[in-house]
Amino acid sequence: MSDIIQLLPDHIANQIAAGEVVQRPASVVKEMLENAIDAGATKIELIIKDAGRTLIQVIDNGAGMSATDARMSFERHATSKLRKAEDLFAICTMGFRGEALASIAAVAHVELKTKLQDDELGTQIIIEGSEMKDQSPCACASGTSIAVKNLFFNIPARRNFLKSDSVEYNHILEEFNRIALIHPEVAFTIYNNGKQSVLLPPSAYKLRIIALFGNSFQSKLVAIEENTQSIHISGYIVTPNGARRTRGDQYFFVNKRFIKHPYLHHAVDKAFTELIPQGYFPGYFISIEVDPKTIDINIHPTKTEIKFTDEKLIYGFLNSCIRKTLGINSLTPTLDFNQEQYFNVDQMPKDYIPKAPTLNLNPNYNPFSNPKPDKPEYRHNSDPMRIDFNPDFLPDASMNGDSQILPPTEISIQSSLNITADSEKYFDASIFQLNKTYIVTKLKTSILVIDQQAAHERILFEKYLLRFENSTTIIQQTLFPQTLNYSASEAELIKEMNTELFRLGFDIQEFGNNTFIVNGTPADIEDGEVKNIIDGILENFKNNLITQRLDKDVNVALSLAKSTSIKQGQSLTEIEMQNIIDELYACQISDTSPTGKKITVAITEDQLKRLFNS
Repeated sequence: MSDIIQLLPDHIANQIAAGEVVQRPASVVKEMLENAIDAGATKIELIIKDAGRTLIQVIDNGAGMSATDARMSFERHATSKLRKAEDLFAICTMGFRGEALASIAAVAHVELKTKLQDDELGTQIIIEGSEMKDQSPCACASGTSIAVKNLFFNIPARRNFLKSDSVEYNHILEEFNRIALIHPEVAFTIYNNGKQSVLLPPSAYKLRIIALFGNSFQSKLVAIEENTQSIHISGYIVTPNGARRTRGDQYFFVNKRFIKHPYLHHAVDKAFTELIPQGYFPGYFISIEVDPKTIDINIHPTKTEIKFTDEKLIYGFLNSCIRKTLGINSLTPTLDFNQEQYFNVDQMPKDYIPKAPTLNLNPNYNPFSNPKPDKPEYRHNSDPMRIDFNPDFLPDASMNGDSQILPPTEISIQSSLNITADSEKYFDASIFQLNKTYIVTKLKTSILVIDQQAAHERILFEKYLLRFENSTTIIQQTLFPQTLNYSASEAELIKEMNTELFRLGFDIQEFGNNTFIVNGTPADIEDGEVKNIIDGILENFKNNLITQRLDKDVNVALSLAKSTSIKQGQSLTEIEMQNIIDELYACQISDTSPTGKKITVAITEDQLKRLFNS
């Protein structure tokens, strides 16, 4: 048998290696911005065309490169950061693998212009698909300019898998935010399709957060600071009243490098326990400085995942630091004895003589007798499975000597007996709510259990789709227009959805600087819920873009349905439950939610018999 194993050609090997580093245009932006930061740049310009498909260009005023370094920077595993294996455990820079430019050049047309500060002429290099086309001297400014054109021109399958321009641009903005946040001393500018979209002058860390995420953060940021011999934690957390239904405002940096770390996120989450409502997420911008020898950042090509030598120590320290900050700034629930005074002695009249408390007893009460008392009255509350005892109808000891006051145990026993005998109408009800989550109703030969949230999502989803089809827009003008501030990436999503939101009844006007004014809402939405609903739409819309390739109309309708639907734990009246059942069975699809979740479960009489006889 002949030999069948052979070495791959360089251009194929480079394309395969590029797949680990360059997943989408945002990956190119990340690597090029990091290189500019490592070069000591204080001013960086990012130019984008067609969400990075046509052009991604980064211009910086950093140190620049010599002609030899410029050529070597495109070789695989060529780096200026490492000299020996031990250097991997003392990394303080962003890029160090020597893969970025080589991987980018393998899948794009690249034009590099660079010049050292003291040189008169710089160097220009043109590479197409890892093939060197030209290297020559050129006149250019000090620093480096790298233009990446026609990304994935030689891998059409990868190019076809890119999503819409708005989605890819949002990914670019997210990578940009991660770098711009932790380097507030650097000036950044973004030009998108010829227009300046972001301008960030050098500033303090807090001002950089506000510039990126909106003026609404002005009063919601609380500084955290803790320092020991082994760890330094600094940054800002968002106050509990600033918690949002989206996860976008959560940033961890370790040694000025953005990371994703679910374990540390749990430490923050736990510190905010009982301070924010369920379904909301705390915001934070936290920087952690540790000895580089105590972490390993070389475990993932994108370098967003790291390992700590002692994660539990970091977890406990971070959790304690946030709890301490919340307590110092009076953001945690406290019992203030100076304010919560139940009585004021100084306000009592001088001649007031307090009376000793008395206890009224029934001298005729005999605990060993079991007289049959008058039937107490019961009150029906909103929960059909619960019947409250009304103590106002107990016989009073002052009425006559034959009256009896039942002890608590006798009241409970007697209550259960009376419920069985006289309150069958509550248990025979054709519909009731179970655990504020399920609607239970009787059918001819079975019991039907309905997930109230899934059912309402289906009802709203089909209603919103019908509005799209019929173009029936009913807008309720708000008495006082609301102003909403968002980050650049969230603002791009709102711009993308604005036409569809208008067709559903939202009148949202762009006001500039990632600010929007809500002038009108659908008639079935209250003004006070607008901010929460739009936040929920954003979160669901982003999640749907990641997990499903949905038509925009369908995505917006689904996002709005999930944001405005009845949630688990919400009490419903009998009329509301009946309306949900009626509207559910008027839908085209009544057994599954828009996301494929089962809505109804029928339990037959035969199934019940088998359960009892098993």
